[in-house]
Amino acid sequence: MRIFTEQALKLFAEKHPESKTALQEWVKIVKKSEWTNFADVKSTFNTVDNVGNGRFVFNIKGNGFRLVAVIRFTIKFVYIRFVGTHKEYDNINDIKNI
Repeated sequence: MRIFTEQALKLFAEKHPESKTALQEWVKIVKKSEWTNFADVKSTFNTVDNVGNGRFVFNIKGNGFRLVAVIRFTIKFVYIRFVGTHKEYDNINDIKNI
């Protein structure tokens, strides 16, 4: 899979150094993956949730952080829409439009 806006993860890790290793591992795993559907993603990341509108929520570092990505399976594309703390994630009003 290709990741777009990976820079957002690097910037977040600079502000939250405790997330850096977990985010780097997430990136490494995603880049090696060949997902074709949600079941593939779920088999890679057991705690991922499909929240609709092509958006998927990943728990990072034991659910301390959340990452929302749009996944386009046909073109093998992962677009980072949000990375933040669990509290910041809880403040999102409409996840399907971020």
